[in-house]
Amino acid sequence: MKKFRYALDPLCVAAVAAYAFGRWWLRAHVAHGFWHDQFTDVLLIPAALPLALWIQRQLGLRAHDARPGWREIALHVAVWSVAAEAIAPHVFSHATGDWRDVLAYAAGAAGAGAWWSFA
Repeated sequence: MKKFRYALDPLCVAAVAAYAFGRWWLRAHVAHGFWHDQFTDVLLIPAALPLALWIQRQLGLRAHDARPGWREIALHVAVWSVAAEAIAPHVFSHATGDWRDVLAYAAGAAGAGAWWSFA
């Protein structure tokens, strides 16, 4: 079995670059819609999950260096969805919950899961 490279995984590197582009350039030039509101949300799992898994591995909470499986991906989508869309709006005044963000997380997770399964 080939080891998962965490932050050096090609999908993670591409997702982080796309996130930076979307967050700091695209949002400044697009007023609203998918490219302004959900583009970076689609990139959450491909960009953040490898780092979260690496931290779990360092803490001994993850016992292997395999690519993320569907259960592991789904767990992180569920946790991020609840944290960002249900809890954060009650904790931070600038946060808002949006069900479309959850769909974007799930879409990004499906794409990432397919990549990690078949790459």
